[in-house]
Amino acid sequence: MRPLRPSPRSGAGSAGPRDTRRMKLKKQSQISVLQNRIEQLEQLLEENHQIISHIKDSVLELTENAGGLPGLLAYQGNGSWAFPTDNHPTFLSVSPQDCQFALGNKGQKTDLQMLDVYSLLKFDNLDGGAWKQGFEITYDEHEWDNEPLQVYVVPHSHNDPGWVKTFDKYYQDQTQHILNNMLLKLQEDPKRRFIWAEISFFSKWWDNIDNQKRSAVRRLAANGQLEFVTGGWVMTDEANSHYFAMIDQLIEGHQWIEKNIGVIPKSGWAIDPFGHSSTMSYLLKRANLTSMLIQRVHYSIKKHFAATKNLEFMWRQTWDTDSSTDIFCHLMPFYSYDVPHSCGPDPKICCQFDFRRLPGGRISCPWKVPPKPINNANVAERANLLLDQYRKKSKLYKSKVVLIPVGDDFRYDNALEWDQQFQNYAKLFDYMNTHPELHVQVQFGTLSEYFDAIYKKYGVSPGSKPPSYPVLSGDFFTYADREDHYWSGYFTSRPFYKNLDRVLESHLRAAEILYSLALNHARRSSADSKYPISDYSSLTEARRNIGLFQHHDAITGTSKEVVVVDYGIRLFHSLMNLKRVIINAAHFLVLRDKSNYRYDQSSLFLQMDDKRQNHDALPEKVVIKLESLPRYLVVFNPIEQERPCVISVLATLPQVRVTLIDGTYLPTQISAVWKSATDMVADVYQISFVARLSALGLAVFQLTESFNYRASVKSNTVIYLRNRDVTVSKKEPFSVKILESLTDDFFIENQHMQVWFNGVTGLMESIKRKDDQLKQKVQMEFVWYGTRPFKDKSGAYLFLPDGEAKAYIAKQAAITRVTKGPLFSEVISFYQHFQQIVRLYNLPGVEGLSLEVSIVVDIHDQINRELAMRLSTDIESGDTFFTDLNGFQIQPRKYFQKLPLQANFYPMSAMAYIQDDHSRLTLHTAQSLGVSSTHSGQLEIILDRRLIQDDNRGLGQGLKDNKVTCNRFRILLEKRATSNKVQDSRPVSFPSLLSHMTSMHVNHEVLAMPVTVWPQNVPPIRTWHPLSTPIPCDFHILNMRTLQSEVVSSPGLEMALILHRKGFDCGLEAKTLGFNCTTTQGKLSLEGLFQGLDIRSVQPMSLSLLYPTEPFNSTLISMRPMEISTFRIRLV
Repeated sequence: MRPLRPSPRSGAGSAGPRDTRRMKLKKQSQISVLQNRIEQLEQLLEENHQIISHIKDSVLELTENAGGLPGLLAYQGNGSWAFPTDNHPTFLSVSPQDCQFALGNKGQKTDLQMLDVYSLLKFDNLDGGAWKQGFEITYDEHEWDNEPLQVYVVPHSHNDPGWVKTFDKYYQDQTQHILNNMLLKLQEDPKRRFIWAEISFFSKWWDNIDNQKRSAVRRLAANGQLEFVTGGWVMTDEANSHYFAMIDQLIEGHQWIEKNIGVIPKSGWAIDPFGHSSTMSYLLKRANLTSMLIQRVHYSIKKHFAATKNLEFMWRQTWDTDSSTDIFCHLMPFYSYDVPHSCGPDPKICCQFDFRRLPGGRISCPWKVPPKPINNANVAERANLLLDQYRKKSKLYKSKVVLIPVGDDFRYDNALEWDQQFQNYAKLFDYMNTHPELHVQVQFGTLSEYFDAIYKKYGVSPGSKPPSYPVLSGDFFTYADREDHYWSGYFTSRPFYKNLDRVLESHLRAAEILYSLALNHARRSSADSKYPISDYSSLTEARRNIGLFQHHDAITGTSKEVVVVDYGIRLFHSLMNLKRVIINAAHFLVLRDKSNYRYDQSSLFLQMDDKRQNHDALPEKVVIKLESLPRYLVVFNPIEQERPCVISVLATLPQVRVTLIDGTYLPTQISAVWKSATDMVADVYQISFVARLSALGLAVFQLTESFNYRASVKSNTVIYLRNRDVTVSKKEPFSVKILESLTDDFFIENQHMQVWFNGVTGLMESIKRKDDQLKQKVQMEFVWYGTRPFKDKSGAYLFLPDGEAKAYIAKQAAITRVTKGPLFSEVISFYQHFQQIVRLYNLPGVEGLSLEVSIVVDIHDQINRELAMRLSTDIESGDTFFTDLNGFQIQPRKYFQKLPLQANFYPMSAMAYIQDDHSRLTLHTAQSLGVSSTHSGQLEIILDRRLIQDDNRGLGQGLKDNKVTCNRFRILLEKRATSNKVQDSRPVSFPSLLSHMTSMHVNHEVLAMPVTVWPQNVPPIRTWHPLSTPIPCDFHILNMRTLQSEVVSSPGLEMALILHRKGFDCGLEAKTLGFNCTTTQGKLSLEGLFQGLDIRSVQPMSLSLLYPTEPFNSTLISMRPMEISTFRIRLV
């Protein structure tokens, strides 16, 4: 111990003898107290089979401004460590007005609330005759005498950017021919129309055509013959996709259309996503589209809406109080978007008007009545037969305008089909239009021409609510296309890539923000000539690869194995490139003297601390070699709030001192690294230390070899073998206690909670909060689902289980390894098909208030089985649970006994929770998976599925390419301070601020970058803080995306700042989040927000930047809860 010296008193004379004696006694007494304490601690540690050599130096004086977390690494004597309160006081300051949003959010009562519709319907699937899933439609022939029927026939071709073929193979075999023919055939007749959705394909084709053809395309778009519908990079999946990526692919498509074609999409077209999310309707509305169309909705809902003429409605967000989110939506009424299910209720008749199926072609009509070429002899009979279908279809809608799509997958790929369809239809149209007694006006049209005809009919402006049309809120999951065939399997299919997608999204966001800031700082310091501006093309490619993966056969896990590999390689390459973009930006920003900046492509200044060997491998940590020179580590915090956290790296020595750049010591935990349950790795050590990272900041740490550094604590390990005959390999300097047969329950704890585990299974049992005497049951178990033994079986799309789940029964007892230390403790239980890893951080705030759970799954040896994780609690949640939609909003759900098990599973992109009057348990997820609450108090998550057979939806394969997958979660248990039955019965719910921040931590992990070993000294580097003022903690910077200049693949001077103000519930007990959290009633000043940069201009825009919104001459922005706003800004 250091000798205790009295501090000299300034201005006092020398101490007298009595004072000296008193001081000596006091000194001896202090030493004696400390020695006693040390002896007690050593004795206690001995009892716990733990080694101590460092406690004597356990008081670490850490200064707040240096970014460390001051605290005491004190052993508590019961096998756990205390990390007492941080000397960095933090507060939670939420404006009462900001709480009113969740409290007073009654929303406007909508005519159709989807949960109510579900409660109302019988789901009885009666045979409807020709329209099997509907009913017989009748009409009076004179209905149209005064107001003729207006028919818009819309030719379309649905092009999947990857499904049974790869994106490039589809382009080569089909798509390029479709577009080449479109260019020729539309020019033959100005009455012809065609709509196109997928910009990923269109841009590839555009790159391969000459300027003359490009001019022709622009003319066709300008005169309304060719319409771009939705205009996203892909027709995105709406179940698994995160709203960050949904917006990003929409911007990518819209920016491409604006720059190259010069038109603006007006209408949404989503005919193939397997169920529809209200997030998409919100995004389209905010992108300034006026109308939208959807198709894949449960057949019982279609029938109900058809019977009540509610197939067209204003779709409103559940949380909207003033109809500002309303968008006009058309729901297609029949089974499919192909021609047989589009002209009217009878597919046998409609198929006769798909002229690609004329005899002699490769496809025919399954109803055995082929189409006939139209000629003078048959045109009257044919026209009347078709008109009958048009009239019947129109009877399902309120207006006398009817939409008739004519198309299917990859249609119009040869000149013959263009001629067959357009020429035969033209003859039918001419006949109908020249026979006034038929009272019909029929023409080729685009989607927007159809919608405009409705608005004109009712005399309302485009996008406005026509009189008597209903308002609907809610979503359209889970989809069933026939019988009990619910498409809830794809919520989990191929979870490895669902996870990789989110890792890539987080890297893209980090790269966009750092690149935008580094580029502006480089311009400001006139260093832009040295900066790798070319990184912009890596950003563009990554945006497009992530966009491509949002396609409804990609992130869904519903494409062929070879296509999955193609997507995987694209994602993997972009991940590597984004890491380079992040490294280059971080390198520039941390340099103290920017004139030292040198970009060398062959030798990057930093490296990432994790590497993936290939597209289907889990990441591996890089080992930092510690020589006598110090090694530097740069760490990026991708979230817009300060972040106290534990950072872990691997190093070659256990004797490590971690300091800030100013020399401040940081508390450090040294842990063993294991290659299996019982085999410790030699010469590699996990170094974990505590830091407080600034918002969006880059922190610099120094790692030095140090043999006498006592601020680092070695963690201790206990291994429960449960009578398994295995050897444990132990290495110095770690203490490992082996329990051969003990099966007593055990716990890990921090300052907030104790987490108890079952001594027999090693799985979590309960959580006891420190402020509560009672343990709360939070029991983790694993279960198997099988598939049906007969007829239809589960596949990539469908979940068709053989009854309720059956318990996972291990062939041999699990081995459990428990590691305890001052910064974190963790429990890992090893089973044949999974590992459960539960980690508890001993930190104040967000990190310490929830449990980090990772489940590593490997079911490659299974046949027709799905592994699920079940959390069972004593929360009295009844039949109600809550799932998020696309990480954007929460949708209340009910478990309906009248529906089969598979109908009650829903997509979970970011979180799901259950609650009663007292508690809420939230499961946060880092990847999309299927979730349900099959019994009161339970949450059940499907982790992976291995299925041998196809499920007859066109894929032609099962799911047999399973990877070792790591599914990451956080479990958050909160007390509800206020709850009332009225509020809980509303069709709207919100997470707490703590829950939102937990989700951010799960989705945006810190990025650690060791500085590469330099032959000479590392140039001076410093910690970098980009923000001058804190951002309100209900604001999220969704993106800061540098916009393209007029030159392709080079950055412009402006960027898109996309902000989301989150809606939150104050009814959960307020916990300090570990950083200063303030809300400001939606106000944020951009002036002076970015340190070292000024705002030249701010222009509020529509979501995808196609429309400027109101004129703006201020830098103070104001946003309502739940809103997403885009600003075009220029920094100087």
